[in-house]
Amino acid sequence: MGKRLRGEKGRELRPYRALAAPFVVAPPSGCRIRTRLHLSPADASVLRAVGEHLGSLAGADLAARVRIGNVPAAHTRRAERKKALTGQSSSRWAGAITRTSEDQYQLGRRALNARIGSLRRAIAAIEARLAVPPGTSVRRGRRTVRGYADHAERRAKQQRLQILKGELRQAVRERECGRVRIARGGRQQLDSRHHLYDTAPGPKPVTEAAWQAQLGGWGEVWSARRMFLTADGEAGAPFGNYTISITPTDGAITLGLPEPLRQQHANAPRGRYLLDAAALFTHRGQQWADRIGAGAPVRYDITYDAGLGRWYLDASWSTVKKGQPVPVPSLDVLRGHPVLAVDVNADHLAACVLDPCGNPVGTPHTLPLELAGLPATTRDARLREAVSQLIHLAQLHDCAALVIENLDFADACATGREKLGRGRRGKAFRRLVAGIPTAKFRDRLAGMAHHAGLSVIAVDPAYSSRWGAQHWLNPLKQQASTGTASTVSGHHAAAVVVGRRGLGCTARRRKDGPRQTPTTAAVGRAEAGAVRPEDRTGPTVPETPSHRTPHRTERTAPARTTRGTTPVVRQTRARPPGKHPPHGLTTVRGPSTPDQLTLFGMPDMANTGQST
Repeated sequence: MGKRLRGEKGRELRPYRALAAPFVVAPPSGCRIRTRLHLSPADASVLRAVGEHLGSLAGADLAARVRIGNVPAAHTRRAERKKALTGQSSSRWAGAITRTSEDQYQLGRRALNARIGSLRRAIAAIEARLAVPPGTSVRRGRRTVRGYADHAERRAKQQRLQILKGELRQAVRERECGRVRIARGGRQQLDSRHHLYDTAPGPKPVTEAAWQAQLGGWGEVWSARRMFLTADGEAGAPFGNYTISITPTDGAITLGLPEPLRQQHANAPRGRYLLDAAALFTHRGQQWADRIGAGAPVRYDITYDAGLGRWYLDASWSTVKKGQPVPVPSLDVLRGHPVLAVDVNADHLAACVLDPCGNPVGTPHTLPLELAGLPATTRDARLREAVSQLIHLAQLHDCAALVIENLDFADACATGREKLGRGRRGKAFRRLVAGIPTAKFRDRLAGMAHHAGLSVIAVDPAYSSRWGAQHWLNPLKQQASTGTASTVSGHHAAAVVVGRRGLGCTARRRKDGPRQTPTTAAVGRAEAGAVRPEDRTGPTVPETPSHRTPHRTERTAPARTTRGTTPVVRQTRARPPGKHPPHGLTTVRGPSTPDQLTLFGMPDMANTGQST
């Protein structure tokens, strides 16, 4: 066995794990735009009736799909279910309902698998800590496992372990039998339905008027979230969609009504309803108009926000053909241009511009990103604003890509409570992890950067903060001016490491001083045609060494020889390696032609710094 590495204090160092290769994030394969609908009371009542009717059919079809279980796509009986729904709606509405049910079921399966993995990681973390006596720690290979603080916490974790094992057994049974748990309208609203009295605002007991208002408000939100008003696009259909058709010239909206509602609400031929409101897409509206003008399929979703009392219309379409991969530029092409490296944190974004060689350019940038305690819409708006600033910064410095960390806090979210305990440190860490918008930031950045003509490179986040503070923090502070030195932090140094990984460079920077060792530098100068100072005559004879440098002596030692050159005399100095070479004579042997003297691209100069 090889020798184990030891640190400065004799501690055994853990080996670094292998880093994953960087990759270019695929841009979004579709587009989605939104506009607000200003409906009349008649239009609102018709849309509400259609949405509630189709929502009840969608709920029944989803329950039927869940009962079928996890079977191949050919055995889902979709054609049979679609035929049963066609008589109560239409063929196109039935196709959208069955397609949505299948998507929801597959999403529930993926969520169940993620839940099982999270439970297993949490159980493993608890069992490892329970095996250690309270208040002690043991060495397990190359890592240290700490026991719980006291016996009270240990007993609490034993109870939690039994609960987690029960949840794991139930989740595994559900996965084996193909059952998933899906709440149409959201799990939060379902919990509110089960605890209406506890969630009622105001002091208890609740008055009769307040209770009726609570029931009415909850019922409106619940029905609004369970409505189904989704129409899939059709290639070759008029304006890309026959169920919900929008005219590009005036924005007129016509809706194909389900069969039971046609006689009561139809005001247009063929059982359709023409809304009084018009649709106007301001964002990317020309692309939408060109697409529906060519008959390309466009999907429409009509939703109602009960909290704001507003109706919205979303249009979405695919930007690539089905079965074809999304084209992305190669890493070699992007590495030939500057990049903007970004380090994502809980309350700000640290960014730094790097040239193609991996050197920081200019002063690092800090973009505030306060998201804690804000509504979802406000958080999304602030995240978009931060991404817009990053894109503007990248375009200002002619960057071709933005480099980010491929963060995944699944293990930290699953085992953070179990590894760090119930103390202040564990709560602070979990709060910090929950405050970093990793997935949302990556999705927003990939989409907005693609539309701005930029690419996104994702790299392995391992050791970026550690190596950034070790190799780049002090140089960045020295590079920054006096007034901005306080703004440079370890997050900017981590951003530099992230950017260098995206460019294919190592995280470690070169040391200060000459980029060549004395031996290789002498060989280079000999090959370039350096002149021996003792062979010079007249004004080219160098001066004698100064008396101010008595400790710098020159000694000869055997050195490398190259073909066509004489042996090189290497300089030996008392300074440690990596420092600038001392001033004085450096004797090298080579051709004695004065006009061939070339040292690092400088004019005809001797090593003494005096002009020849």
